[in-house]
Amino acid sequence: MTNSNGLLDALLLVMKWPRLSAFLTTTLMVLQIPNALSEVVIQKDYPNKPIRMVVPYVAGGPMDFIGRTLDKKLTSTLGQPFIIDNRAGAGGAIGTDIVTKSAPDGYTMLNTSSSHASLAIVSKSLTFDPIKDLTPITLVANSVGFIIAARPDLPAKNLQEFIADAKLHPNQYNYGSGGIGNVMHFAAESFSLSAGIQMTHVPFKGVGQALTELLAGRIDIFTGPATAVLPYIKTGKLKALAITANKRWSELPEVPTTTEAGVKGFVYIPWYGFWFPAGTPKEYVYKMRNEIAKALDDPEVKKSFADQGFVTVGSTPEEFAKVIVDEIEANKKLATKVDFSPR
Repeated sequence: MTNSNGLLDALLLVMKWPRLSAFLTTTLMVLQIPNALSEVVIQKDYPNKPIRMVVPYVAGGPMDFIGRTLDKKLTSTLGQPFIIDNRAGAGGAIGTDIVTKSAPDGYTMLNTSSSHASLAIVSKSLTFDPIKDLTPITLVANSVGFIIAARPDLPAKNLQEFIADAKLHPNQYNYGSGGIGNVMHFAAESFSLSAGIQMTHVPFKGVGQALTELLAGRIDIFTGPATAVLPYIKTGKLKALAITANKRWSELPEVPTTTEAGVKGFVYIPWYGFWFPAGTPKEYVYKMRNEIAKALDDPEVKKSFADQGFVTVGSTPEEFAKVIVDEIEANKKLATKVDFSPR
């Protein structure tokens, strides 16, 4: 009886204090890094064969750049190449599922973005748990922020004018994203909520399609990767209304932050990271994390990332686990106010 009451008290405490729940979830993620001897025979010469890096999106995106850039450094330090394996589909779920079902031997990695934190919200038929079935390695990089870009003939001259008109005409304006549940979808809806406006979502199969439609004037707004819209903004083919960051971007110093443009406190910074399947030996997890952190600290790598709109990080597995949990919690709160189900 005493044990039952104690368990009930503990459950009530977790329900009453969401932060405690998030802390316990983070702890659970870190505990996915198990005692290696109970799972896999440790290889002292790990890695001794090529490592498969699964990117759950089409080739040519930011995860491809991150993987290929780090491959050049890690191949020389670890002595083995990283094979990029693009497995797109279902908003990243197909490629992620492949990793969760791979052997936890340190030879299969997941390379994806903060879209990972929305999978369970968008898809009700996942065959894996985004937290329990993966082991965080490191938060590789943050984006400099998304650019809120508009078709060049949009009447509004700045973000404040656009918001004012959008408030007068709910759902008159539409915006494109890389797909339902994609990080661009969450970013745009989060912005709309903060600005107090309503827009119509038009999902596409990737950034390229969304940009094509924006350039053609068939959609009004696109909130997406800074480097993807940069050349079109510099040539006047698109209009930049704001950047979703705490500070301006050096490549577009004339573009204000969302706070400067009138949406105070709104910041949206996408991130990119690596995972192993749950159960991967901690020796492999920390060795990989340490080598990645060294590579990210290289001045040449830092410059390459900066040129593509990224800020290198190289966090510990524990730090990354907290970032993931926080992002999932934020997305859950947003999902109580916005319908992210497929239409």
